[in-house]
Amino acid sequence: MATSTRRPVIAGNWKMHLTVAESVSLAAEIQNRCARFRDVDVIVAPTALAVYAVAKRLADGPVAVAAQHCHGADSGAFTGEISPPLIAAAGARYGIVGHSERRQLFGETDAGVAGKARALFDHGLTPIICVGESLAERDAGQTLVVVERQVKAALEPFAATEVPRLILAYEPIWAIGTGRTATPAQAQDVHGAVRALVARLAGPEAAAALRIQYGGSVKPDNIRALMEQPDIDGALVGGASLTADSFARIVARGEEP
Repeated sequence: MATSTRRPVIAGNWKMHLTVAESVSLAAEIQNRCARFRDVDVIVAPTALAVYAVAKRLADGPVAVAAQHCHGADSGAFTGEISPPLIAAAGARYGIVGHSERRQLFGETDAGVAGKARALFDHGLTPIICVGESLAERDAGQTLVVVERQVKAALEPFAATEVPRLILAYEPIWAIGTGRTATPAQAQDVHGAVRALVARLAGPEAAAALRIQYGGSVKPDNIRALMEQPDIDGALVGGASLTADSFARIVARGEEP
């Protein structure tokens, strides 16, 4: 593994899968399988309906809960939305914002993502801020242009001293749910560029402390090679987080848990 003082962070995004009962059952099994790994932060992100029940089941244990999405306002006439105060009250400690599916399917903007991240932060939640390029953008040589634009916007509301308390997640859109994965070298190139950008924006100390996850068809058989890269600090896992066995093996960084 790469040498770093940054604590690895592995998060499972369950997307629109699992009933409340199924979510609680999976969360309990993941906690049982992952409890011995004390050198990594483990997070699960169930649907909004299951956040409270999962957080209650995992209370006082090593596995934390994230919401998959939030609104930027504390309250209001926003039918169907959930606010950071509601997420915090339900027991979550993290919130995912800017996932490519939210950007692509629901029209979320860079500025909107930044506002939601700030709102989560202001209510004591850690934002997991997703960035990433499409296949067309990568093929056009625009990967860093796109990703750096998204990162700059996301960090704009934050002071340099606050940046180390955020999490960024680089997710190339062309690798999400496709079975295709950026090679470790490709992922490292972007992670390294993002960290260099953060150093310019917030200073080298903030950049050195900031954790940057990789996401995009992460599986037990590729997590180790990804985590060996110097600027990859963990993973945001999709489909492979829906079974306790595969997710626990990812938390174990490819070893048998």
